[in-house]
Amino acid sequence: MYDLAAIWDWVAFAVRWLHVITAIAWIGSSFYFIALDLGLKKAPNLPAGVHGEEWQVHGGGFYHIRKYLVAPENMPEHLVWFKWESYTTWLSGAVLLMIIYWLGGELYLLDPTRADLSLWQGILISAASIGVGWLLYDFLCKSRLGDHPTAMMLALFLIIVVMSWGLNQLFTGRAALIHLGAFTATIMTANVFFIIIPNQKIVVEDLKAGRTPDPEYGKIAKLRSTHNNYLTLPVIFLMLSIHYPLAFATEYSWIIASLVFLTGVTIRHYFNTMHATGSGPHWTWAATAILFVIMAWLSVAPMLDSLEEAEARAFTPLERQFASADGFGDVFDVVLGNCSMCHAREPVWEGMHWPPNGVVLETESDVARHARQIFLQAGVTHAMPPPNAISTMDAGSRAIIVAWYRNATRSRN
Repeated sequence: MYDLAAIWDWVAFAVRWLHVITAIAWIGSSFYFIALDLGLKKAPNLPAGVHGEEWQVHGGGFYHIRKYLVAPENMPEHLVWFKWESYTTWLSGAVLLMIIYWLGGELYLLDPTRADLSLWQGILISAASIGVGWLLYDFLCKSRLGDHPTAMMLALFLIIVVMSWGLNQLFTGRAALIHLGAFTATIMTANVFFIIIPNQKIVVEDLKAGRTPDPEYGKIAKLRSTHNNYLTLPVIFLMLSIHYPLAFATEYSWIIASLVFLTGVTIRHYFNTMHATGSGPHWTWAATAILFVIMAWLSVAPMLDSLEEAEARAFTPLERQFASADGFGDVFDVVLGNCSMCHAREPVWEGMHWPPNGVVLETESDVARHARQIFLQAGVTHAMPPPNAISTMDAGSRAIIVAWYRNATRSRN
């Protein structure tokens, strides 16, 4: 049964790899088409309905691209759709979230110091938080604010700030940032699934039937695509944030996450303007740098509880399960002797100011809480401690960890 943890880790790895590959494809096509659209040039003798054209060179060949503002007169024989990159990115991300934050919810999702939630309550809130963003955003787009892009984006930013704060009141820091990323990514994929592709299909059906397509469908799809373009960079940051405790393990991580959205807007505004005019507004780099300094300043307020608070905190059912298993005392001694110099609330390793990935291993509840990670990183594999660490964990110590985890999981099941 103890091998189940390794199996699930490989499953998560495979899903994560799929997620990364499809996300690269989606982001690449999104950035490319926005840059292409902004770089189109007027030219004499363009066919009727053509908004502009562009010549590009790549891979040893030349490409001549034209954009029809609404649609060509006749339906092309071969039409390439860009949708599965978005769909597969979202689906693989949803599965990955379920594997890590639902099946592993007691470790990665729930934080008893923030909210007293059962696992099923946390999962319900997790699922609801992912979909509510699309409902609010779509409502804004279809309201009167939809005709005022700046006001609408300010309203959306306010929703993001509130959601960022709310998630940080309920979940662990890393789960809060990941769910904010999923919240935003769902808006982007729903734009593709519910608006962009259906609108394009209406235009295609009109062409097939010999009707003149309504330009409004293309206009709406283009607006939603532009929104996606500005949301992409913040989503990437949030998905990578789990590797940086300075982003998720601080008191003001919800503000840091909110400011990330502003940096995404300033950076994309520069590049979008550059693609359209040939020169971007340089003030955006100064604004981005200032926002980054503010985020770095906010990150110095740690969110980790003190050693005294951690020792006084009651065990969760999961922690109690591992702490009461045979061999826990020996494992605790092994971890203290080999891991705690780095994985401490105040690491003693020179130049290290935060425990790697926010993992703290100083108290019995700390060790029990991170049992699966200890098993995978220092029991089954030799990933930890690193080769240049002060201590070198011997085979006997690793065997103690494996035996303890096996005892705990056997009694649990």
